Amino acid sequence: QVQLVESGGGLVQAGASLRLSCAASGRTITNFYMAWFRQAPGKEREFVAAATKFGDTYYADSVKGRFTISRDNAKNTLGLQMNSLNSEDTAVYYCAASGTSGILSRPTAYDSWGKGTQVTVSS
Repeated sequence: QVQLVESGGGLVQAGASLRLSCAASGRTITNFYMAWFRQAPGKEREFVAAATKFGDTYYADSVKGRFTISRDNAKNTLGLQMNSLNSEDTAVYYCAASGTSGILSRPTAYDSWGKGTQVTVSS
């Protein structure tokens, strides 16, 4: 497993941008599948974006074209650039890592999780 710490959350107005970061420690993320999930109050944790160890990226339809996931293996970090935010993006955002491949959009595919960072978008 790898230890993950998210940062960069906050309160922004609709239409604004925000960048989240996830710092990994304990192991290098080079060989890990990395992802962002989010969970709004009263809802299940949902997939946002994933970046494989091969450089491929995947996005939920709800964020495609607005969010960009990126990984910096040299710095052992994962990023999420979020543009054109709206109130439906309000949630706690979690960074996740998996050493093995699986269905990357499912939380059960990941065995390492951060504690999350709150993103609140006011309309």
